[in-house]
Amino acid sequence: MTSPTPKVAHDAAIPRSVADFMHRITDLCGAEHADWAENFNACFANTLATTVQRHDDGTTFLVTGDIPAMWLRDSTAQMRPYLAIAPQDEELSDLIAGLVRQQFRFIGIDPYANAFNETPSGASWDKDDRSDFSSPWLWERKYEVDSLCYPIQLAWMLYANTGRRDHFDDTFVAGVKRILDVFETEQHHEDSPYFFMRDTDLATETLDNDGRGTPVAYTGMTWSGFRPSDDACTYHYLVPSNMFASVVMGYVERIFSPDLLDDPSIASRAARLREGIIAGIETHAKTANRDGETIYAFETDGLGHHLIMDDSNVPSLMAAPYLGYCAADDPVYLATRRTLLSDENPYYYEGTCLKGIGSPHTPPRYVWPIALSIEAMTSDDRQTKARILDALVATDAGTHLMHEGIDVDDPTHYTREWFSWSNMMFCELVMDYFDIRVRR
Repeated sequence: MTSPTPKVAHDAAIPRSVADFMHRITDLCGAEHADWAENFNACFANTLATTVQRHDDGTTFLVTGDIPAMWLRDSTAQMRPYLAIAPQDEELSDLIAGLVRQQFRFIGIDPYANAFNETPSGASWDKDDRSDFSSPWLWERKYEVDSLCYPIQLAWMLYANTGRRDHFDDTFVAGVKRILDVFETEQHHEDSPYFFMRDTDLATETLDNDGRGTPVAYTGMTWSGFRPSDDACTYHYLVPSNMFASVVMGYVERIFSPDLLDDPSIASRAARLREGIIAGIETHAKTANRDGETIYAFETDGLGHHLIMDDSNVPSLMAAPYLGYCAADDPVYLATRRTLLSDENPYYYEGTCLKGIGSPHTPPRYVWPIALSIEAMTSDDRQTKARILDALVATDAGTHLMHEGIDVDDPTHYTREWFSWSNMMFCELVMDYFDIRVRR
């Protein structure tokens, strides 16, 4: 299962700084890992060459790849590795700042939407969508907590890595207030205006209970309709997304501290959310695996139900240290990690060519390169990182690019030939192997 060949966007030129960085990675890989370098260069250039549109007003629009829309989540991950170069390249820094501005404009249009059109064209994933689909800018209105976390993360990281502040403008401040409004509202989902119903036979594409989702009790966590896979939650406190939300609320506190924007009302709201979400996770999101170890559940509802699994997207439970929620040697995280990399996780697969975590979003026995990249980046074992990098380049079906999901027994069977998020996660893993990391 493949997707159309990538088409080069208008801004296809690769900046000199990016070309120089690719040469640096090639030198670091050397002869021993020349195949890593070949895939890194293909993936690192592909995002700039095929997904980026710069607008005359200084904003930046990124398509996710073979779908002609911009996801708040994907677009952040697509740009994140370039932050390693941005301090030395003002034009690249401007490109990323333009993306932040575009993201927060979209949040101003609808903070419950996950994906947007480049123009108010009225295009959408599914015309039969029966949610509150009022704006022609919306490609899809699946509410996902992580969609509001990623733009804050990118805004903070742009500042942390370059020192620039101009993207902390009025649109940004208004967007942060709307995000706080939504997170606070969704701590009490019974008071929420949000619902999502779609005419479909696929349970992952719509919400039960007239679009309101299955029942939840108050926990301090914030409710999510859908996962980062864009699949519906089973229980609507999605734990890895709440982990992410607690981290970005910490970013908000710092951005609105006296050293930057100096707004104590926003900072205090973010602090209350951070504290409430963490308390909710630590009180309600822990359960026991089959060996009796305490682990984090993937989802819970505050009513005693817990789902043991992980998904291939980020945020995931595997990604908790990558997101900044906990240390990689945290005992509960390590027990959770062991569980996720076992058959207790119904989406863990082992085959003749590949082993790792897949997703209900793709066929059974398909492992995601994104999940493999996260598995490696959250390991302190250099040999594990090298093994996974070798596996990723060996299963690219000769494309030198990453895909969405790959058949563990036959890597010529895969989904999404053109998937920029996956490409850039691979690039970030190569950088991580050589101790090149963006500040967070």
